[in-house]
Amino acid sequence: MFKVLRDWIQRYFSDEEAVVLSVLLFLAFTIVLTFGGMLAPVLAGMVLAFLMQGMVSLLERLRMPEVAAVGVVFALFMGALLVFLLVLVPLLWHQLITLFNELPGMLAKWQSLLLLLPERYPHLVSDEQVLQAIEVARGETGKFGQWALTFSLSSLPLLVNVMIYLVLVPILVFFFLKDRAMIGRWASSYLPRERTLITRVAQEMNRQIANYIRGKVIEIFVCGGVTYIAFVALGLNYAALLALLVGVSVVVPYVGAVVVTVPVTLIALFQWGWSDQFIYLMAVYGVIQILDGNVLVPLLFSGAVNLHPVAIICAVLLFGGLWGFWGVFFAIPLATLFKAVLDAWPRNEPTVSPLL
Repeated sequence: MFKVLRDWIQRYFSDEEAVVLSVLLFLAFTIVLTFGGMLAPVLAGMVLAFLMQGMVSLLERLRMPEVAAVGVVFALFMGALLVFLLVLVPLLWHQLITLFNELPGMLAKWQSLLLLLPERYPHLVSDEQVLQAIEVARGETGKFGQWALTFSLSSLPLLVNVMIYLVLVPILVFFFLKDRAMIGRWASSYLPRERTLITRVAQEMNRQIANYIRGKVIEIFVCGGVTYIAFVALGLNYAALLALLVGVSVVVPYVGAVVVTVPVTLIALFQWGWSDQFIYLMAVYGVIQILDGNVLVPLLFSGAVNLHPVAIICAVLLFGGLWGFWGVFFAIPLATLFKAVLDAWPRNEPTVSPLL
């Protein structure tokens, strides 16, 4: 047993850089798991600065001075933040309150629609199944109401946290953009001089994760924007709220699109019933999902993330369970990092004596 363990360590950890890299990864995951809640504004600032770094580099390649490039990008970021806070947030909040007030009426209409199913399809649906589904829906609606009441009572600490984020995150983004070279030199000073493995993994991680995160943000905005325009054109209620859900749903591969289809379908049924308008809406929504999966995703990522679907689902479940929404958002980049480390990890292959 000890010989097997010794041979395994000798095979994968005989290189000094491999040991250093494993220690760094262990410390990074430990810090995030232990102090992630306290350092959340710092992590958010790092992610946003990482997203905007490509635009800064583009302006620098166009002969713009570094300070001016950082200033332009930061001004665009603050403008987008103000538009989100002053335009989108009030619109989303108004639609959410309206939806919450109309939930009882929606439930009653869905109940009447469900009661028609046993008459139309007696061989597929029974009265008992419909009544059971109605009871489950009432129970879930009651839980949602209790959650909304609890949320409203505990909203003051949440507002304080939001204000902290709104103050600290822009400041951190500015300094991460302005002093990125100095911060990089400071971090490199604590690494070994011979760091070929770490450099290779960092370059691969930067290429894969940068492409993925920027592509995913573009996909969120494109899907959400196109869906909002389509829903408004068709006259669907709560278009902004549903478009936000559709945009965020692309974060979770395979599952997000299926889950977000449920509220879109239910709200459309409540508004129009089984009418031609409902069929038109679902057809347009299906076209948007098909174009997203077959045109937009290959165009944005184009092989940047080379992971098997099983690996992607496992990563979403694992990191989502650890860190919630942000774990789901960064599940594929973290899985890509893990794959890059495995591909670059040095191995001492055991020597096999030839057979005589």
